[in-house]
Amino acid sequence: MSKPRHDWVGGNRLELLENGEAYYPRVLEEIARAQKEIFVETFILFDDKVGKPFQQALIAAAQRGLRVELTVDGYGSANLTPEFIAEMTDVGIGFHVYRPQPKIMGVRTNLFRRLHRKLVVIDGRLAFVGGINISHDHIADYGEGSKQDYAVEVEGPVVRDIHRFCELSVAKHAMKTQTRQRWWQRKRAAPPAPHLQPVGSARAMFVVRDNERHHDDIERQYRHAIKAARQRIVIANAYFFPGFRLLRNLRDAARRGVDVTLILQGKPDMWYVKWVAENLYEYLMKAGVTIYEYCERPLHAKVAVIDDRWATVGSSNLDPLSLYLNLESNLVFDDAAFNQHLASRLQNLMHNSCRKVEWTAIPKRDIRRQLFNFVTYHLGRRFPAWVGWRPAHAAGLGQTKPDTRAVGDQRQNPGGMESAEPGTSGRL
Repeated sequence: MSKPRHDWVGGNRLELLENGEAYYPRVLEEIARAQKEIFVETFILFDDKVGKPFQQALIAAAQRGLRVELTVDGYGSANLTPEFIAEMTDVGIGFHVYRPQPKIMGVRTNLFRRLHRKLVVIDGRLAFVGGINISHDHIADYGEGSKQDYAVEVEGPVVRDIHRFCELSVAKHAMKTQTRQRWWQRKRAAPPAPHLQPVGSARAMFVVRDNERHHDDIERQYRHAIKAARQRIVIANAYFFPGFRLLRNLRDAARRGVDVTLILQGKPDMWYVKWVAENLYEYLMKAGVTIYEYCERPLHAKVAVIDDRWATVGSSNLDPLSLYLNLESNLVFDDAAFNQHLASRLQNLMHNSCRKVEWTAIPKRDIRRQLFNFVTYHLGRRFPAWVGWRPAHAAGLGQTKPDTRAVGDQRQNPGGMESAEPGTSGRL
């Protein structure tokens, strides 16, 4: 395996944000303090008790004269009303939709290649990266379906990379809607980001997965860290069904004496999630991997700690959609303090809200499960690419006007998983 394709950037300050209770107040506070511009990418934006205040905060920022660019996914945010969108576009917010497609007989057809990233960048100086959508179901008072998840607030030189990525994404989408541009206009790059002074000691790396040049970058980061591990690996992941290479790396790490622990869904938000993951239990536990199932509520986490310095927080699950199809982003860290803090939070989760999977509780590998494993590992890895080939070659998305069609009010995420590479211009 070749070397990672990204560089470490030092001098950053990090703060872990657990669940919507910590995440939303900080984001809204920084939006209110913003002075120049705000970039937001999210899979889900709902018109609910979380999404509405967020929308109003962006509107207030635009009314103060700030540049505001909001990109949502055409599947995850499909049921936003025209009125909700118009309130933003009427004050000049750049509202973009990744792969909007009309419903057929009330059913959404854009099932694959989702914009699954969750990014907020304020004034090019501060960023939020993680797995938390903008919706009520990330707060505990939502009820039994509320999600357990994480994000990170980062300040320092690595924000330049995140800011430039968001700037180029919006510019790329806009250019693809302007077909009459001259070639020198189409190649124009985004303006340079402001120079950021070191504000901390943490090294960080911004890593994305897309369907152009970065097909497997996030998986590579995981695999390099797992292969180099000597002490411990703790992975908390909502949708766990990685490719065989990553599974083999985990097995090999456990066999050479590394303490490998997985925290997976025990109370899943979709029926098949636990059944799919259980097909891997025997293979992993035979090698000495310890598995916990989080049973308090649905686990939505995409985080990991390895040894005493490496950690990651982001949007990428370890499943075929995230690893081979969706558009994802993770921050990877080399910092002892952040590693220790995230590890302590995961330990608290294991001890207070999880059950340990015992060998006697592993489902028997009947013919159905064996057939499922065979089909999945020999065909499943390539299936997303086959199904999503045409969407990967679609045109770019652009600023969107509100639709005049009546749409329903969505309160849940039927797809469960989230994921921008350019998509089509259009309307929700």
